[in-house]
Amino acid sequence: MRIAYLDCSSGISGDMTLAALIDSGASLSDIQQSIDSMALGAKLSVSQVRKRGFRALKLHIVAPLDPVHRDLEQILACITGAKLSPGARRIVVRIFERLAKAESSVHGVSIDQVHFHEVGAIDSIVDIVGCAVAWDQLGIEQAVASPVPTGCGFVQIAHGRVSVPAPATAQLLKGIPLAKCNLPFELTTPTGAAILAELIGSFGPLPSMQIESIGAGAGTMDLEDRPNLLRIFLGSCPHDSTSVGIS
Repeated sequence: MRIAYLDCSSGISGDMTLAALIDSGASLSDIQQSIDSMALGAKLSVSQVRKRGFRALKLHIVAPLDPVHRDLEQILACITGAKLSPGARRIVVRIFERLAKAESSVHGVSIDQVHFHEVGAIDSIVDIVGCAVAWDQLGIEQAVASPVPTGCGFVQIAHGRVSVPAPATAQLLKGIPLAKCNLPFELTTPTGAAILAELIGSFGPLPSMQIESIGAGAGTMDLEDRPNLLRIFLGSCPHDSTSVGIS
């Protein structure tokens, strides 16, 4: 059985996840083809960087200026026309539906009234679609993650200055174990939280598995006490293992 373990000791974001999946063996070319089919004008590339001395891949997205605030219907219409495998399409739809439910809850409006700001931008759409394509391509059947730090302090979003974790992020992290962290940064983004909530079946230490590859995706910031990267361990475990499971 194909299993992934996400080491989220520095948090998680969409670009860190996609970079780590590419570093684990997912095809950037195939991901780019799926993105091209959405006619967003976005181009992806990766480069090797070092975070506190450790090698990782950094994802770069070049996209047109995008002032549009999309709603769920607009995003789903964009996904409908995309060339995606059935598995990748299911993942994308479920992540955006989860994001819409979180935004609906924190703003007290119906899902069809939700307008995505940060997560409706082209780069966030690319992150989510790219992660779904890579996840499906790598054949991941079960996934476990470590407890995740959110960071602390404040972050500026479309609705103003809010404390970390931002409201939608906190909603998405319900039921997910958090790790204490006093760094004054947003370490876990709404996209990262949605990926965890949708794709991870259980949380805890590295499970029993045979590791085949380890991918590292770099975050943008340089942190003072840890390398700012997400590690993904990819491998296999016995089919009768009870240590992991998708909820």
